[in-house]
Amino acid sequence: MALFSPATPHGAFIRLLQKPQDINMTCLKENTSTLGWEQRTVKRTEDAFQACNDIVVCFQERARVERQYAQQLSEWSNKWKPLVDTSPLYGSLLQAWQCFLSSADRLSALHSSVCRSLVSEDGDRVRTWQKETFHKKLFGGFKESQDFGTGFARAQKPWAKRLKKLDKARSAFHKVQRKEQTARDREAHAKGNPDVAIEKQRKIQEERELAQQDTEKVRARYEKVLEEVTRYAPRYMEEMECIFDQSQEEERKRISFLKQAFLSVHRHLDVTNNER
Repeated sequence: MALFSPATPHGAFIRLLQKPQDINMTCLKENTSTLGWEQRTVKRTEDAFQACNDIVVCFQERARVERQYAQQLSEWSNKWKPLVDTSPLYGSLLQAWQCFLSSADRLSALHSSVCRSLVSEDGDRVRTWQKETFHKKLFGGFKESQDFGTGFARAQKPWAKRLKKLDKARSAFHKVQRKEQTARDREAHAKGNPDVAIEKQRKIQEERELAQQDTEKVRARYEKVLEEVTRYAPRYMEEMECIFDQSQEEERKRISFLKQAFLSVHRHLDVTNNER
């Protein structure tokens, strides 16, 4: 999965860096910061651990159902055996009735076997894998979650610092823009106005020129900061994607194991292929 493909919000932010006067910092931050996916990525460890707990409990409950069914079949068969054996039927009819009961005994044995497999094989296999895969911390949480969380935070720290600097430069640029526009409006109002003295008009013009110069200076600083952010973006993307790829690999391993666990369960549940 390409985390920063052009079609994704994280890839789209490059387009936001093309026109400094049009940049919306809120949009930029939303397209380049968490958006919740880092938290979801980190939380996958905890979610997978809990899923293992739920799966084991599910197996155990199904095992109880299998055991109860096996017991009921056995009890039912034992209840009817004396009556069948002493019945007035004989020959093939008696054998058919006895086979009907013996088939229940075989089914009982098969479902007892399913019960044992769900607990001692499938459930224990998931528990063992869970203990080997997830490493709990002393004060709560998991080492794997902490490692990914720390990695994301480390990659985002310099990026957040640059965004903050860019936000400050943008605010300064917009401030001088407004100041320049005010000066231009005053100059336009003063020109051709007989009530405004020539000297006053000259002063207003100088204020506009000074405001224009300030705007160009601040714009230059803004574009320089913007260039730094744009230049750093590929490194930020690479670092974030590297950590995400590591988490994806762990997720693939989890999915692969649990798929095999469920395949094993389905084999055990298929009593038609159970030879025990």
